[in-house]
Amino acid sequence: MKDLLRGEVTTLAHTVVVKVGTRVLTTADGTLNEQRIACLAEELCAIREAGRRVVLVSSGAVGAGMGQLGLKRRPTDLGKLQAVAAIGQTSLIETYDRVFRKFNRRAAQVLLTAEDVHDRDRCLNVRNTLWELLDFGVIPVINENDTVSVEELMPTFGDNDRLAALVTTLVRAPLLIILSDVEGLYTGDPADANSTLIPLVHAVDESIRALVRDKATGLSKGGMASKLEAARIVTAAGENAIVASGRDVRVLSRVMAGEAVGTLFLAQSKAVSSRKRWLAFSSRPRGKLILDAGAARAIARDGRSLLAIGIQSSEGDFQKGDIVAVCDPQGQEIARGLTNYCRRDIEHIKGLKSNKIAQVLGGCPYEEVIHRDNLAVVGVARV
Repeated sequence: MKDLLRGEVTTLAHTVVVKVGTRVLTTADGTLNEQRIACLAEELCAIREAGRRVVLVSSGAVGAGMGQLGLKRRPTDLGKLQAVAAIGQTSLIETYDRVFRKFNRRAAQVLLTAEDVHDRDRCLNVRNTLWELLDFGVIPVINENDTVSVEELMPTFGDNDRLAALVTTLVRAPLLIILSDVEGLYTGDPADANSTLIPLVHAVDESIRALVRDKATGLSKGGMASKLEAARIVTAAGENAIVASGRDVRVLSRVMAGEAVGTLFLAQSKAVSSRKRWLAFSSRPRGKLILDAGAARAIARDGRSLLAIGIQSSEGDFQKGDIVAVCDPQGQEIARGLTNYCRRDIEHIKGLKSNKIAQVLGGCPYEEVIHRDNLAVVGVARV
């Protein structure tokens, strides 16, 4: 049955990023499930034929490599895993390209590492390449470059979830669909008969994160934690996300038809500019600024610039023009921005009014430590 809110979300989604995990693409013995890929490709091409642009973020290289090598068990040694992934990646992209061709589409392989999105120039190059591929009508198939990056190979880390979120913000896609091995976000363990599916999440806050934490240790558990983080990134950028079961061979058709499938995470604000998306989600801070409660509120809630008077302390080795994390009094990151002062100068002017800076430094090149135009909010101040 069509849901009006879901229908609005999917109707406005001119570009869709679909992330599919290893467990969806592999059989019980860990090898690649080509039949599932064929069904997935048919649905992706149907979305493209409907006039929408489609990007696929796909795991599965290890499973494909296991099939090529005749392995019955997934290797545990990191070096062997990387080697198997390298062998499997060619098979994976060949499989996608072969099934896409049946629908007059082509696949384009794009392998990324974290540095490709952390570095501003490389990030822009990736974005431009993806846009050109989409203009050609090609479906980019993106994966973590497992031969040089190890995060995606580690169990439960789910780095491709974060990669999919960053790709979504990069190409300014209004919708990210994460296909999982569960129906969506539950009120408890999905295996527990008393747990129920949560159809709609307005904000990824502490109450939502607590649903995937172990009550004894307080640590996040399972792949859903990384999916919540991906949803947080996407919704903070002003886009929507849906987590649904990849076991349903018609899941993408149902999602795009506006059916109440899985869990919908609603956008938190209007779409954020490309530059601030990079600042907030892709950049790598060189240091940290800890603010007092008043400054934290002014940054996170009112969109104000950061002044020296609101800074309590600083950490790291950063220079003027570097990216720094801006934190509330408890150390929780609430924003990222380009600092106008190096750490040494900030240690001299922290807590001072702007009209006192010249007396301490011999000049006042900037009244703001970080101007609001160079500041991107990433969280809520806990004050």
